[in-house]
Amino acid sequence: MRPSHIAIIGAPLDLGQGRRGVDMGPSAVRVANLAGRIGALGYSVEDLGNVAVVQPETAPEGNSQAKYLPEIAVTCHRLAEAVDQILARGHLPLALGGDHSVAIGTASGVSRHYRARNQNVGIIWLDAHADMNTPESSPSGNVHGMPLACIVGLGPPELTHLLGYAPKVEARNAVIVGLRDVDQLEKPHVRQSGVRAFTMRDIDERGLRVVMDEAIRLASDGTAGFHVSLDMDFVDPQDAPGVGTPVRGGATYREAHLAMEMICDSGQVLSMEVVEVNPVIDEVNRTADLAVELVMSGLGKRIL
Repeated sequence: MRPSHIAIIGAPLDLGQGRRGVDMGPSAVRVANLAGRIGALGYSVEDLGNVAVVQPETAPEGNSQAKYLPEIAVTCHRLAEAVDQILARGHLPLALGGDHSVAIGTASGVSRHYRARNQNVGIIWLDAHADMNTPESSPSGNVHGMPLACIVGLGPPELTHLLGYAPKVEARNAVIVGLRDVDQLEKPHVRQSGVRAFTMRDIDERGLRVVMDEAIRLASDGTAGFHVSLDMDFVDPQDAPGVGTPVRGGATYREAHLAMEMICDSGQVLSMEVVEVNPVIDEVNRTADLAVELVMSGLGKRIL
């Protein structure tokens, strides 16, 4: 049975990337009436506000290969604790980023909750990017390009061993969908990690339905279910212009909805997050509005 209660938690972090603005993403998604529209689906909805974050102006950048690493680790720890507590109450966590580095916190909280019950979890990573850099491979030192690597155990110990263990998700249960922009030194990490990556070519050649069927199967295999990490740059910039790092050639409006509808139909969703909404470069909040639409599809909204 799906949880009847959704708990929203914001993580307005923008320390993980160079372009400012994604810290306003949680507010933009809330302005698009997230809670009210989820409530219209029949859920009880609770908004827990935001975890505390550090502003870039108040902290040193630190290591140029992993900028603001201690501050990001602290925020992710706070988010992990909040997510674990939400799950302990039998509710479904819905996290709002912020840049994609917050996923280290979300996934860690979900992983710890089920690890205490001797269960593994999977992850479906809907994203234009692999986010599998390490400090040694990253051309920018921006941690938002590293979270999936950290979740499967690659990267700085401050993040890989958040909550005291690694990996949070076994690589065989981690799936990227929509990949189309990978850094040169990052490619071996993706190929050698055991993470399954479906590129936009896979979607073009095989169709999204077939790709999502396989993604859901891999993320569910031997697990209690999976976490859904939706970076809004998964969607083509024509439909989602207000994102941290837009890349042409992404999922169409209907493909994105189909992906979320199939995820819901699987009955395996443990938690969800939406990240990288940047209202500074958006058009009348339409990317945040689409984010809410996609969340609703992921929670059961149907055409008929």
